[in-house]
Amino acid sequence: MKTTQYLIAGFGGQGILFAGKFLAYKGLIDGANVSWLPSYGPEMRGGTASCSVIISDIPVGSPIVSKPDVLIAMNLPSLDRYEDSVVPGGTIYVDSTLIDRKVKRADVNVFYIPATQMASDNNIPTLANMIIMGKVLKENGEFDDKEAVDAALKKVISARHIDMLETNLSAMILGKNYKEN
Repeated sequence: MKTTQYLIAGFGGQGILFAGKFLAYKGLIDGANVSWLPSYGPEMRGGTASCSVIISDIPVGSPIVSKPDVLIAMNLPSLDRYEDSVVPGGTIYVDSTLIDRKVKRADVNVFYIPATQMASDNNIPTLANMIIMGKVLKENGEFDDKEAVDAALKKVISARHIDMLETNLSAMILGKNYKEN
């Protein structure tokens, strides 16, 4: 029995909900039971946004993630708010461009990815979220199935923006290949 609970959090406009939806579709394509629950403040862009995703091999009883196995923190307020809720032995992914402090806990795995800077350097400033998703999938051993990744991207990218498919995939590959110094 395997269930993984993800919490993705940051500012509105960082693609938090898009990343969560991608992760949920990837789970569905892989044949898992999935829950996706978005949450955002009334300000939308610039306000707080979070997304809970549960991927399980058994039916998901509740979409609420209070003890995430994986936290993806895209800004400092999100890391401050959710760091202590991650289960011992869990994993925290930090956008180290926007978060200048280290995770305080020693009982979790941590990856510092300068996703916002990488996105800017590669002229894809709106895709820091997908750079981190690439790293998440790599570390979970789920990036090997390119067909499933492509299929999930095709589900979340609207037909109007299908030209962004390869750009999103390129961003994910940047994250997959990122190695901390």
